[in-house]
Amino acid sequence: MINSLAVAAKFFGVIMVELILLFVGISFLVGLIQEYVPESTIKKILTSKRGQGNILGAGLGALTPFCSCSTIPITVGLLNAGAPFGAAMSFLLASPLLNPVIIGMFLAFLGWRVTLIYALIAFTLAVLMGILWERFGLANFVRRVIVKSTPALNTGDSDLKSRLKRAFWGSLSLLRGVFPYLLLGVAIGAFIYGFVPADWITRLAGPQNPLAIPVAAVIGIPLYIRVETMIPLGMVLLQKGMSLGAVMALIIGGAGASIPELSMLASIFKPRLLAAFVVTILMVAVFAGYAYNIFLG
Repeated sequence: MINSLAVAAKFFGVIMVELILLFVGISFLVGLIQEYVPESTIKKILTSKRGQGNILGAGLGALTPFCSCSTIPITVGLLNAGAPFGAAMSFLLASPLLNPVIIGMFLAFLGWRVTLIYALIAFTLAVLMGILWERFGLANFVRRVIVKSTPALNTGDSDLKSRLKRAFWGSLSLLRGVFPYLLLGVAIGAFIYGFVPADWITRLAGPQNPLAIPVAAVIGIPLYIRVETMIPLGMVLLQKGMSLGAVMALIIGGAGASIPELSMLASIFKPRLLAAFVVTILMVAVFAGYAYNIFLG
């Protein structure tokens, strides 16, 4: 018991420090990018580059906001500004799944191969679904909503020192917002690492259980564990014997279609489009899960 507690405490301390430094560093870099690429620039690009809209939408989504609370209002703003529906949907799908903090955490804790496959799947999903939804006429199922424009991130002085200062304080502000989730994820991970037998997790969600992946994808939505929480937890579950596919299905399901995000989307999406969104995320989570087990299992 004492040994397990010491192991768990050591894990908690090391991983927590690593996560905080990683999060602040990457958030600072992203904040600096956003100083030069504000919301108005995103709107301008997506409304003028219609032929390349879906790829640009997914790419810009990967560089901008960190959660649905900011992504969804910007998506509404894009639609109101005349951006193609498909490009706006590619932006909406890519933003919560591909932001640089998530990619950085994947690289640090799960390795480059896992990260590369995840990024390719998420980016391809965002581009293809934007194209398909537009071709199937799902633009007709968007409610007319007007939102106030969010303030540009680069208001005020535009010299480099001022931009660096705003990016730094912005990274600390983001850390305050996600810190409880990081704390929760590392605490749960430390407990599992120190006290939960590996054979128990392997039996329930190991590679030999083919149902573990779809179950994990479905559980991810109501569970609403943020990706910043789930990645350190997933690292421990992997070490304890959970299949890589089940961990990834859980992450994609939770990050892509969480209950809070669906509640916000219900205000701008009619039921048919909202259902298409949920089914798409679940299909990708399950597909990604089986792909991981086949190619990296």
